[in-house]
Amino acid sequence: MISPMDAMAGDGVVAARHLARWLALAATPTFAIMAVVAGGPADILCAAGRSSVLGGMVPMYLLMSAFHSAAWLRLLAERRG
Repeated sequence: MISPMDAMAGDGVVAARHLARWLALAATPTFAIMAVVAGGPADILCAAGRSSVLGGMVPMYLLMSAFHSAAWLRLLAERRG
């Protein structure tokens, strides 16, 4: 028999996993929006002094968006499967 404390702990784990999944899904569009916002006129002016194309906030946000896209790919695979 499961004690009430074990049942509450199990619900907490389920809730934490559910929250973590939604946070993972929220990361990709958030970083994509931040890349668009950071790519304003100020970024163009600052980019003139840089020697590397990969420097700056826009490429960083785009890379972070790409790295966090695994949750979306997993969701699409679950829906197709």
